[in-house]
Amino acid sequence: MKRQNFTRRKFNSKPHYKDIQSGIVRANERGFAFITPDSGGSDFFVPRHSLNGAYHGDKVAFSHIKGTADEAVIVKVLERNPSPVVGTLVFERRSAKVFPDDMRRPSLYIPRDCLYGATDGQKVVCEITSFPKGRAPGGRVLEILGEEGDLYSEEISIIRAHGLREEFPDEVIKEAQKAQKSVLTLENRRDLRDKIIFTIDGEDTRDIDDAISIDMVDGNYVLGVHIADVSHYVKFRSNLDKEAYERGTSVYFPDRVLPMLPKELSNGICSLNEGEDRLTLTCEMTFDKSGKRKSYEIFESVICSRHKMTYPDVTAICEGDSALCEKYADIAERVGLMKDLCLILEERRADRGGVELDVKEAHIYVDEKGEIFIPSAQRTISQRIIEQFMISANEAVAEFMQSKKLPCLYRVHEKPSPEKTADLFAFLRDLGINAKGDCNNPEPKDFRRILTEAADKPYSSVVNKVMLRSMQKARYCGDNLKHFGLASECYCHFTSPIRRYPDLFVHRALKCELHGDGGKARSAYVPLLEKAGTDCSEKERIADQAERNVDDLYKLAYMSERIGEEFDGVISGVTSHGIYCELENTVEGVVPIEDLPADRYEYLEGKYILKGAKHRFRIGDSIRVQIVSCDLGRMKVIMKVCL
Repeated sequence: MKRQNFTRRKFNSKPHYKDIQSGIVRANERGFAFITPDSGGSDFFVPRHSLNGAYHGDKVAFSHIKGTADEAVIVKVLERNPSPVVGTLVFERRSAKVFPDDMRRPSLYIPRDCLYGATDGQKVVCEITSFPKGRAPGGRVLEILGEEGDLYSEEISIIRAHGLREEFPDEVIKEAQKAQKSVLTLENRRDLRDKIIFTIDGEDTRDIDDAISIDMVDGNYVLGVHIADVSHYVKFRSNLDKEAYERGTSVYFPDRVLPMLPKELSNGICSLNEGEDRLTLTCEMTFDKSGKRKSYEIFESVICSRHKMTYPDVTAICEGDSALCEKYADIAERVGLMKDLCLILEERRADRGGVELDVKEAHIYVDEKGEIFIPSAQRTISQRIIEQFMISANEAVAEFMQSKKLPCLYRVHEKPSPEKTADLFAFLRDLGINAKGDCNNPEPKDFRRILTEAADKPYSSVVNKVMLRSMQKARYCGDNLKHFGLASECYCHFTSPIRRYPDLFVHRALKCELHGDGGKARSAYVPLLEKAGTDCSEKERIADQAERNVDDLYKLAYMSERIGEEFDGVISGVTSHGIYCELENTVEGVVPIEDLPADRYEYLEGKYILKGAKHRFRIGDSIRVQIVSCDLGRMKVIMKVCL
């Protein structure tokens, strides 16, 4: 056979790519990656050998590989991921390496002269300084966070890894202090200070956005939802506003809060504190006895909250606690009216098909001695009252914004995809649940019917979790795409402007209309809608992820004191590698397959079952487990099955 003669020029020539697109790399810890195109649409899959030196978070140029459905090759790295790498420093003979907490990021080579005092085993923040071909990226230490395994160091590592802001710049603090000292101006505001208005929040809440009032007039419920007028103090494009936009949301951890606004506002002049005059925006709604909203009015107001009520106390009043009813005699009857209206609104929403997912969320808190507590999660009548009243106000405001064609960041929740709906229904049928509906056009009532059927079953929490995973994530959008989960035709966020930027955005446009200048709102805010919706949704996603990661860290610390103890739980996940178990306190752990009772197991994909000759483990089954260890590296509680 004649040998093919390649010239050096021909051998080294690069392939010619067509249809070049740009996008962001989303790496997987197993080596492959996906690319989210800038133009939108579905992600592309990138095998390890097609990454061509790109890493997680890089902006790249890529080409779709002809003959494949969604496979791509990266042609060029356009911009490197600028975010620092947070991880653990490990010394080697002549150098050091940083192994990232986020396993999608690359390990870094750190020269000795770039350690800046960091020592073996410490948590550090690093900057990537070089990308040598065929070798690990180089870097240098920017900040030393503390020792690996220390709870504080690990928490700060999560905060740094997500790029969350802790301190406010000096100019922002100065603006907040100036706003705090401003005199209340009551001009053109409705004075509601003589009205019985109060707040209901958690026992440790300091940033109080909302207050409520209720009356019976001509047989109708007149509900007032009074929201802090934050936009009065945070002026558009001010330093305060720019900082709030960059943060997007307050972030809540067991031991601290990273607020969207400085404490002078969030805990001070904007917070609806008991006995203090506060500027508000009021949405007053009238409901008949069936829960149908007959009318609403939105106006600027000033209030003075009578009481800072807590969820436990309001729940106790609803249940007839005589001591608390006597202590709060001025509002006890009104609390009863609120309970009645709440139940009516819940029933009406249920008739519409609203999907009320009962996904347990841990309320982890730390006492003054540093001890961690994870009480059983409960959703009480007082929490349901606030939830229903805030939803009602958000709907009324959204409808007003739409009717006036005002720029609005709607809170949208699109229908689940046909594929995910079909997978969910198949899973539910394997559990014995009669799941039916049009997978191509699912309706909220289909999902609600499933939740009702599963409500009293031991696998109820698992059904709620799996259903949540099947749904799309709610987001902010300048177009009204409706809200599937709430079965709402028109919805926005209006009720938390202290801690969510989209609410502040809505307030500004709304107040322009109230002042008779809707045209100003349209010219000033319409151009910002698309970017604000995208940015606020992304900031919310980052905050949610950070909160979950820190919660997992505290759960790990909590369970590390309970090694060897036994707990009852429910199988919350099944894979070919083992099973996951969720305890009553929301802690989830893993039982590796090698630690299951001896058997020959087969994983039945799609049915979430590990089946052996003697044993079977299925998602939703009750199980008793023992805590074996806590793996900080994988952030996992390791368990074994008790027989």
